[in-house]
Amino acid sequence: MHERMEGADMKVARERDRRAWMSDIVDRYEGPLVRYAARITGDLHLAGDVVQETFLRLCRKEERDEEDHIAEWLFTVCRNRAIDALRRGKYRRSLNGAEPPETAVSSPDTIGKREEEDRMVKELEQLPKPQQEVLRLKFQEGLSYREIGRITGNSVTNVGFLIHTGLKRLRERLAGADLTPST
Repeated sequence: MHERMEGADMKVARERDRRAWMSDIVDRYEGPLVRYAARITGDLHLAGDVVQETFLRLCRKEERDEEDHIAEWLFTVCRNRAIDALRRGKYRRSLNGAEPPETAVSSPDTIGKREEEDRMVKELEQLPKPQQEVLRLKFQEGLSYREIGRITGNSVTNVGFLIHTGLKRLRERLAGADLTPST
């Protein structure tokens, strides 16, 4: 009888640990995953659905063998779910910048910085999709070349090439852009 109680207590403790782990993962990755999925799908609501499905798949996994590579696992599943949603054709690309609106700022410095960021995002969106994806994963999400390679299915060398080429093209486009404000 005593052994059963210990077994039940252990099961409850494991479940509590798993819930805490899941809560931490959701807190840490929900925003970046929604942003990533929104870039792929062009639809913020669809991105939320994709991310929810990604977390549900994580909950269903019995083992936590992905724990050491959780970012890679989450971004890979999220990417695959987003691509599948697009293939199903249920949703059309309706938003260009599918990011949640930000609060208004009024400082001239922050307005100038925001305009500069907007220009950079517009130029980034002109790059080929594979370059956009690896640049966003590297600089927005802070992932390593190896993690990006596992997510996108590219070799580490190819990821490096895409990032290098994308940055070079971005620099060229930004240098060629008219930087003087129109009046």
